[in-house]
Amino acid sequence: MYFCEWCAVRCTGVMAESAKRRMESAGCGGQEWIEQELAASRLPDARLDKRLRSLVVQLARGVGRSIPFACQDRAAAKGAYRFFSNDRVDEEQILWGHFVATRERIGRTEELFLVVHDTTEFSYKREDMAAVGLVSKGSVRKDAEGRPVYFTTCGINLHSSLALTLEGLPLGLAAVKFWSRKAFKGRKAKRKAHNAPVEEK
Repeated sequence: MYFCEWCAVRCTGVMAESAKRRMESAGCGGQEWIEQELAASRLPDARLDKRLRSLVVQLARGVGRSIPFACQDRAAAKGAYRFFSNDRVDEEQILWGHFVATRERIGRTEELFLVVHDTTEFSYKREDMAAVGLVSKGSVRKDAEGRPVYFTTCGINLHSSLALTLEGLPLGLAAVKFWSRKAFKGRKAKRKAHNAPVEEK
């Protein structure tokens, strides 16, 4: 699974989980809520737009399940994989409607709200790291001469910004960014980047 395809899968899953929580808290019909949430989405054609809506419904019913289990039949699962591997679909297009809906919810509230940031690492066992990228480098043991033995973990980083009320009610995602590293520049470079002024980050 390539970088953009994985991001598309993750974004759709994030929306599905958000849909399920909203439906449970509001007690509203799932299809109606999803249509409102995706109203501003703009995919390249109507067929892809329709597929996104059906995928969010299927994944909301089976949050945490694999795509074949959530889709329930072979044809729907095949359609999902085709959607996620489509070069014309990216994570921004998938989440655009959700971002617009989040902005509208924020605009309707007169109270203070929080935007909570979090960076998550998704690691995968891969022989070919180029397909996914690098997330970390560390050591768990030492060799016979006492030198650390390093291992490299490959995967993708996700930084998300979640807007929520002071009571903890989620208003939605304000932004997400996926990235991966092609190489590590060493601890000194990492420390220098960490200590850099905000304007340079």
